[in-house]
Amino acid sequence: MNTNRIHLEDVDLHYSSVAFKERSLKSLMGSLFKLQRTEHDVHDVHALKRINLDILPGQRVGLLGHNGAGKSTFLKMLAGLYPISSGRREVLGTVRSLFDLSLGFEPDASGRENILYRGLLLGLTPRFMREIEDEVVAFADLGEFIDYPIKTYSAGMQVRLAFAISTAVGGDILLLDEVIGAGDANFMAKAKQRIMSLIEKSEILVLASHDFGALQSICERGLVFHHGEIVFDGNMPDSIAEYKKINHLS
Repeated sequence: MNTNRIHLEDVDLHYSSVAFKERSLKSLMGSLFKLQRTEHDVHDVHALKRINLDILPGQRVGLLGHNGAGKSTFLKMLAGLYPISSGRREVLGTVRSLFDLSLGFEPDASGRENILYRGLLLGLTPRFMREIEDEVVAFADLGEFIDYPIKTYSAGMQVRLAFAISTAVGGDILLLDEVIGAGDANFMAKAKQRIMSLIEKSEILVLASHDFGALQSICERGLVFHHGEIVFDGNMPDSIAEYKKINHLS
Protein backbone atom coordinates (compact mmCIF):
# COMPACT_ATOMS: atom_id res chain seq x y z
CA MET A 1 0.00 0.00 0.00
CA ASN A 2 1.33 3.42 -0.97
CA THR A 3 1.73 5.59 2.14
CA ASN A 4 3.15 8.74 0.53
CA ARG A 5 0.95 11.68 1.42
CA ILE A 6 0.75 15.16 2.91
CA HIS A 7 -1.67 15.86 5.76
CA LEU A 8 -2.01 19.29 7.36
CA GLU A 9 -4.41 20.01 10.18
CA ASP A 10 -5.01 23.54 11.54
CA VAL A 11 -1.45 24.55 10.68
CA ASP A 12 -0.32 28.03 11.69
CA LEU A 13 3.15 29.42 11.11
CA HIS A 14 4.60 32.58 12.65
CA TYR A 15 8.07 34.07 12.36
CA SER A 16 9.74 37.21 13.62
CA SER A 17 9.45 40.23 11.36
CA VAL A 18 13.16 40.88 12.01
CA ALA A 19 14.20 37.40 10.87
CA PHE A 20 11.98 37.79 7.81
CA LYS A 21 13.61 41.07 6.74
CA GLU A 22 17.25 40.18 7.38
CA ARG A 23 19.13 38.33 4.67
CA SER A 24 22.23 37.23 6.57
CA LEU A 25 23.06 35.81 10.00
CA LYS A 26 25.39 38.74 10.75
CA SER A 27 22.76 41.37 10.01
CA LEU A 28 20.13 39.37 11.91
CA MET A 29 22.31 39.18 15.03
CA GLY A 30 23.03 42.89 14.81
CA SER A 31 19.33 43.62 14.63
CA LEU A 32 18.55 41.37 17.57
CA PHE A 33 21.03 43.27 19.74
CA LYS A 34 19.33 46.52 18.75
CA LEU A 35 15.98 45.09 19.81
CA GLN A 36 16.96 45.62 23.42
CA ARG A 37 16.23 49.27 22.73
CA THR A 38 13.40 48.90 20.21
CA GLU A 39 11.34 45.92 21.35
CA HIS A 40 8.11 47.79 20.70
CA ASP A 41 8.89 47.72 16.95
CA VAL A 42 9.00 43.92 16.83
CA HIS A 43 6.07 41.75 15.82
CA ASP A 44 5.50 38.26 14.49
CA VAL A 45 4.40 37.67 10.92
CA HIS A 46 1.44 35.28 10.72
CA ALA A 47 2.66 33.69 7.49
CA LEU A 48 0.31 30.69 7.26
CA LYS A 49 -3.16 30.63 8.81
CA ARG A 50 -5.32 27.62 9.66
CA ILE A 51 -4.17 25.38 6.83
CA ASN A 52 -6.18 22.16 6.48
CA LEU A 53 -5.17 20.00 3.56
CA ASP A 54 -4.64 16.48 2.24
CA ILE A 55 -2.54 15.71 -0.83
CA LEU A 56 -2.54 12.08 -1.95
CA PRO A 57 -0.35 9.97 -4.26
CA GLY A 58 -0.76 10.80 -7.93
CA GLN A 59 -1.79 14.40 -7.36
CA ARG A 60 -0.11 17.34 -9.09
CA VAL A 61 -0.94 20.49 -7.17
CA GLY A 62 -0.27 24.05 -8.32
CA LEU A 63 0.00 27.00 -5.93
CA LEU A 64 -1.29 30.41 -6.99
CA GLY A 65 -1.11 33.73 -5.17
CA HIS A 66 0.34 37.21 -5.32
CA ASN A 67 3.91 37.79 -4.12
CA GLY A 68 3.88 37.42 -0.35
CA ALA A 69 0.66 35.39 -0.30
CA GLY A 70 2.39 32.44 1.37
CA LYS A 71 3.27 30.06 -1.48
CA SER A 72 7.03 29.87 -0.85
CA THR A 73 6.53 29.73 2.92
CA PHE A 74 4.08 26.88 2.40
CA LEU A 75 6.62 24.93 0.32
CA LYS A 76 9.39 25.47 2.87
CA MET A 77 7.06 24.38 5.64
CA LEU A 78 6.33 21.17 3.73
CA ALA A 79 10.07 20.62 3.26
CA GLY A 80 10.60 20.98 7.01
CA LEU A 81 12.68 24.14 6.68
CA TYR A 82 10.14 26.26 8.60
CA PRO A 83 8.72 24.81 11.85
CA ILE A 84 4.99 25.23 12.34
CA SER A 85 3.69 27.22 15.30
CA SER A 86 0.65 25.05 15.92
CA GLY A 87 -1.41 22.28 14.35
CA ARG A 88 -0.31 19.02 12.79
CA ARG A 89 2.06 18.53 9.86
CA GLU A 90 2.47 15.03 8.43
CA VAL A 91 4.59 14.51 5.30
CA LEU A 92 5.14 10.86 4.47
CA GLY A 93 7.67 10.02 1.76
CA THR A 94 11.08 11.14 0.57
CA VAL A 95 10.97 14.89 -0.13
CA ARG A 96 13.03 16.59 -2.83
CA SER A 97 12.79 20.38 -3.06
CA LEU A 98 14.06 22.78 -5.70
CA PHE A 99 14.33 26.25 -4.21
CA ASP A 100 17.09 28.32 -2.62
CA LEU A 101 19.57 26.52 -4.85
CA SER A 102 22.46 28.76 -3.80
CA LEU A 103 22.25 27.57 -0.18
CA GLY A 104 24.67 24.98 1.14
CA PHE A 105 27.80 25.87 -0.82
CA GLU A 106 31.21 26.34 0.83
CA PRO A 107 32.74 29.28 -1.11
CA ASP A 108 36.39 28.34 -0.49
CA ALA A 109 35.91 24.72 -1.60
CA SER A 110 35.92 23.58 -5.20
CA GLY A 111 32.82 22.73 -7.18
CA ARG A 112 33.76 19.07 -7.02
CA GLU A 113 34.12 19.20 -3.23
CA ASN A 114 30.79 21.00 -2.96
CA ILE A 115 29.07 18.13 -4.76
CA LEU A 116 29.82 16.04 -1.67
CA TYR A 117 28.94 18.80 0.79
CA ARG A 118 25.59 19.60 -0.80
CA GLY A 119 24.76 15.92 -1.13
CA LEU A 120 25.25 15.50 2.60
CA LEU A 121 22.99 18.51 3.16
CA LEU A 122 20.33 16.75 1.09
CA GLY A 123 20.65 13.67 3.29
CA LEU A 124 22.57 11.56 0.76
CA THR A 125 25.56 9.38 1.67
CA PRO A 126 29.20 10.11 0.72
CA ARG A 127 29.33 6.79 -1.15
CA PHE A 128 26.27 7.68 -3.22
CA MET A 129 27.64 11.14 -4.02
CA ARG A 130 30.92 9.63 -5.22
CA GLU A 131 28.96 7.25 -7.45
CA ILE A 132 27.04 10.08 -9.16
CA GLU A 133 29.85 12.67 -9.18
CA ASP A 134 30.79 12.13 -12.84
CA GLU A 135 27.16 12.44 -13.93
CA VAL A 136 26.71 15.67 -11.93
CA VAL A 137 29.91 17.16 -13.36
CA ALA A 138 28.84 16.29 -16.91
CA PHE A 139 25.36 17.75 -16.46
CA ALA A 140 26.59 21.01 -14.92
CA ASP A 141 29.04 21.37 -17.86
CA LEU A 142 31.37 23.81 -16.07
CA GLY A 143 34.57 22.55 -17.67
CA GLU A 144 37.74 23.20 -15.69
CA PHE A 145 35.83 25.43 -13.29
CA ILE A 146 34.55 22.32 -11.50
CA ASP A 147 37.92 22.24 -9.70
CA TYR A 148 37.95 25.98 -8.93
CA PRO A 149 36.62 27.48 -5.67
CA ILE A 150 32.90 28.27 -5.70
CA LYS A 151 33.69 31.90 -4.85
CA THR A 152 35.10 32.31 -8.38
CA TYR A 153 31.79 31.21 -9.96
CA SER A 154 29.20 33.53 -11.43
CA ALA A 155 25.69 33.30 -10.00
CA GLY A 156 24.59 31.36 -13.07
CA MET A 157 27.39 28.82 -12.67
CA GLN A 158 26.45 28.25 -9.04
CA VAL A 159 22.83 27.65 -9.98
CA ARG A 160 23.85 25.20 -12.70
CA LEU A 161 25.96 23.17 -10.29
CA ALA A 162 23.32 23.28 -7.55
CA PHE A 163 20.64 22.24 -10.01
CA ALA A 164 22.74 19.34 -11.27
CA ILE A 165 23.29 18.10 -7.71
CA SER A 166 19.75 18.64 -6.43
CA THR A 167 18.13 16.88 -9.40
CA ALA A 168 20.54 13.94 -9.58
CA VAL A 169 18.09 11.90 -7.53
CA GLY A 170 14.33 12.14 -7.34
CA GLY A 171 11.88 11.70 -4.48
CA ASP A 172 8.38 10.58 -3.65
CA ILE A 173 7.31 14.19 -3.04
CA LEU A 174 8.67 16.92 -5.33
CA LEU A 175 8.43 20.59 -4.27
CA LEU A 176 9.13 23.22 -6.93
CA ASP A 177 9.20 27.01 -6.58
CA GLU A 178 8.87 28.70 -9.97
CA VAL A 179 10.83 27.82 -13.10
CA ILE A 180 14.56 27.69 -12.53
CA GLY A 181 16.72 30.01 -14.62
CA ALA A 182 19.90 28.03 -14.93
CA GLY A 183 21.98 29.43 -17.76
CA ASP A 184 22.05 29.43 -21.53
CA ALA A 185 19.44 27.97 -23.87
CA ASN A 186 21.13 24.57 -24.15
CA PHE A 187 21.34 24.15 -20.39
CA MET A 188 17.76 25.39 -19.93
CA ALA A 189 16.58 22.70 -22.36
CA LYS A 190 18.42 20.04 -20.35
CA ALA A 191 17.06 21.48 -17.09
CA LYS A 192 13.47 21.42 -18.33
CA GLN A 193 13.85 17.82 -19.49
CA ARG A 194 15.35 16.84 -16.13
CA ILE A 195 12.51 18.52 -14.21
CA MET A 196 9.84 16.84 -16.32
CA SER A 197 11.50 13.47 -15.69
CA LEU A 198 11.47 14.12 -11.94
CA ILE A 199 7.81 15.14 -12.10
CA GLU A 200 6.88 11.97 -13.95
CA LYS A 201 8.69 9.80 -11.41
CA SER A 202 7.37 11.56 -8.30
CA GLU A 203 4.27 10.38 -6.46
CA ILE A 204 3.25 13.90 -5.43
CA LEU A 205 4.11 17.26 -6.99
CA VAL A 206 3.56 20.68 -5.44
CA LEU A 207 4.47 23.53 -7.81
CA ALA A 208 4.34 27.27 -7.09
CA SER A 209 4.29 29.41 -10.21
CA HIS A 210 2.90 32.52 -11.86
CA ASP A 211 2.97 30.76 -15.24
CA PHE A 212 -0.64 29.78 -15.92
CA GLY A 213 0.36 27.76 -18.98
CA ALA A 214 2.82 25.64 -16.99
CA LEU A 215 0.32 25.14 -14.18
CA GLN A 216 -2.44 24.02 -16.55
CA SER A 217 -0.17 21.64 -18.47
CA ILE A 218 1.34 20.02 -15.36
CA CYS A 219 -1.20 20.29 -12.53
CA GLU A 220 -4.83 19.26 -12.26
CA ARG A 221 -5.48 20.74 -8.81
CA GLY A 222 -4.93 24.32 -7.68
CA LEU A 223 -4.62 26.02 -4.30
CA VAL A 224 -5.12 29.79 -4.20
CA PHE A 225 -3.27 31.60 -1.39
CA HIS A 226 -4.24 35.04 -0.13
CA HIS A 227 -2.55 36.65 2.87
CA GLY A 228 -1.38 33.29 4.23
CA GLU A 229 -4.69 31.47 3.83
CA ILE A 230 -5.89 28.94 1.29
CA VAL A 231 -8.99 30.66 -0.05
CA PHE A 232 -9.75 28.21 -2.87
CA ASP A 233 -9.06 24.53 -3.58
CA GLY A 234 -10.29 23.08 -6.86
CA ASN A 235 -9.40 22.15 -10.41
CA MET A 236 -6.75 24.23 -12.13
CA PRO A 237 -8.95 26.25 -14.54
CA ASP A 238 -11.28 27.26 -11.70
CA SER A 239 -8.29 28.04 -9.46
CA ILE A 240 -6.81 30.37 -12.07
CA ALA A 241 -10.16 32.09 -12.48
CA GLU A 242 -10.46 32.56 -8.71
CA TYR A 243 -6.90 33.92 -8.50
CA LYS A 244 -7.68 36.48 -11.22
CA LYS A 245 -10.92 37.45 -9.47
CA ILE A 246 -9.26 37.98 -6.11
CA ASN A 247 -6.45 40.04 -7.62
CA HIS A 248 -8.73 41.96 -10.02
CA LEU A 249 -7.03 40.63 -13.14
CA SER A 250 -8.75 40.35 -16.49
